[in-house]
Parts: sequence; C-alpha cells; structure tokens
Amino acid sequence: MSGRLRISLGVLAIVLVGASILAARGQLGWLTTAFTGSPAGAEAWTAPKTPWGDPDLQGIYNYGTSTPLQRPRQVSDKQVMSDDEAKQLQSDLAYRLDRDRRDGGAQADVSRSYNDAWMDPNRMRLTADKRTSLIVDPADGRIPARVERKLTPQEEKERIAADLSTRRFNTGFQESYRDMDVGNRCIIRRRNEGGGHPYLPAIYNNMAQIFQAPGYVVIYSEMIHFARVIPVDGRPALPDNVGTWLGDPRGRWEGNTLVVETKNFISRGDVGRTGVVYGNANPETFRIVERFTRVGPETINYEVTLSDPETWTRPFTIMVPWNKTNEQIYEYQCQELNYDMYHWLHGAREREKRGEKFDPNAPDARGGDGAEG
Repeated sequence: MSGRLRISLGVLAIVLVGASILAARGQLGWLTTAFTGSPAGAEAWTAPKTPWGDPDLQGIYNYGTSTPLQRPRQVSDKQVMSDDEAKQLQSDLAYRLDRDRRDGGAQADVSRSYNDAWMDPNRMRLTADKRTSLIVDPADGRIPARVERKLTPQEEKERIAADLSTRRFNTGFQESYRDMDVGNRCIIRRRNEGGGHPYLPAIYNNMAQIFQAPGYVVIYSEMIHFARVIPVDGRPALPDNVGTWLGDPRGRWEGNTLVVETKNFISRGDVGRTGVVYGNANPETFRIVERFTRVGPETINYEVTLSDPETWTRPFTIMVPWNKTNEQIYEYQCQELNYDMYHWLHGAREREKRGEKFDPNAPDARGGDGAEG
C-alpha cells in the first residue's frame, strides 16, 4: 500500500469514524458537526476481536503530527481551523520544523544538526481534523496553570543542585555522569521528548507497536526501544512505595476501549538532573489515564488525561490519532552512553587543565540540554 493511500485512509478514518465515536462518548461533539455533517455513528464499522475475545488493537502505528500540543495564540478562539488558517499554520510549522534551514547563525545550525533526512515526514502534517491543538480539555487548548507553592528546604536544595547540574552540562563542565540526564545516559527518554507515555509526537521515532496476549497488552515504543507490559487481568497495583521508570500500569476494558491507569513513577531523588514524567511533575503524585479506542481499520484514537495536584491547577486531556502503517520499527541505537559520556567528561577535564573555569552565569548556561531531538 502506498504512503499516499495509507495517509488517505488515515484521514478518512479520523474524520468520519473517529469523530462519530468521540461524539458518542460525549467528548468533542463539535468535531462531528464540523466535519461529517451527519449524526454520530453514521459510518458502520465493527471492531475486530482477538481469539480470546478482547478488542484487537494490534499493529504498528505512527502518531506523528505537527498539530501543536497547545493552541497557538493567533487562533486562540478556535477549536478547529478553516482551510485557509490550516494552510497558513501548516506553512508556518513546516518552516519552523525545517532542519535544513541555514539561518540564525552558528547556534541555530548546531541545534538543527539532525537535518530533515532524520525526521519523520508525518511530523510535518497537521491532524486531518484541523484541530488547533492536541489538548482537547480544557476548552482553551492550553496546559493549565502550574500550582504555586513554597518549596520545602529539601526541595529547594534539590532544585539548586539540579539547576547547577544543568548549567554544568550546558557549558561543558560536567563533574560526573549525574550531570548527564537519563536520556543522555540511554536509560530512558526524558519528559516531553516523545516515545514515552503520554505518547506525543517528536521529530522522529513516532511509532509504536501493540501486541496482545490473554491478560496482557504490550506497547513497544520505537523511541529508545522500551516496552510497557500492561496487565488487564485485574491484578492489584504495586504498593505506593515501589516506583519504576515507566510507572505501574493497570489496564481494563471499557467496551472497545483499553483504559490504562499509571502511577508509581520513580521518585525525583532517584532520577538525577531531570525527571521522566511529563512537565517535570512530581513523580509521587503524577497520574495518567490513557484510552486507546480503535475507531476504524487504520486508526486508534489515543486520549490521555494527565494530573498532578502538586504541579497543575487541574487535569488536562490530550488526543492524538494513531494511524496504522506498514512501515517497520527499527532498533533504536542510543550511542550517547557508549561514546558521549567519555567525550563529555574527558572534554571537561581537558578544559580545566587549560585553566578554564565553570561559570554558572555564562550566557549559554541556561540553554538546551544538548540531547538529540
């Protein structure tokens, strides 16, 4: 099947089928009116079942898109764009995401060192429904305000230490391996980088494969090749004092929807310079609820609600279409641990031998963290 045909099928499934089912669930009812012009459920389709009777979600999916997570200010009053608005935003996003541009000086060129040959072309396309944001709740399409609270003495100490570690990394004066975060050390992808849950589009590796067996659903991510093994057999959750990198997921079926609730992420003190939960939320209180609903032969609607009463003033929900693909998932080769750990630490020691000193207030000390993508 050609790439163009697969995209067309994905568009058809998202617009005609996805909108109807979402509206039937009482969410995004405006989507049905805007794009199908017909009542929800008008498109008949029967979701397949596994041999043991569970809804069949299996396959390889791509969730890449350039639709922004938060609604851009220039369309702040719209949930859906007109054709002209979508065309303009698509053009703006394509320019901004173009890694082959050579403008903006040396620093911009370095930040675009992974050029378009490495990028997922799906990352350059808006979702077919022309939504203005991947966030569907709250209605403004924006991440809720963060909770303002006074840090405890221990939290303030950790914040200062993490800030200094980041500045050492950004200026090339790493003291130890702990100045390289878990992504740089090839342990797991960090927060907000794609590949993990929530599954959000990144510049590449926007694919996941779903496997199923009686009592289990496994989601294998192309990004850093980790797999979530999700029990759906009703077993109890882990004790609250047991944390893991990926959290402790527990799944259940609600009709044709797989609902996965995850908590028990590894604590901040065990992570190092940066955490792995979204938005640098508090791992001890961070919770996510994901919903995977197959709404057509080629499409899964992925909805995820994130909450942390210590980080955001309210929960928020993101919806990303997963489109089935015949492409292959290749092994993720993370070489930073093999090579860059030595380069970073050796380079810092060589600079010190030359008499250079770490300046925490250097202009680039607050810059990016140096990881690819």
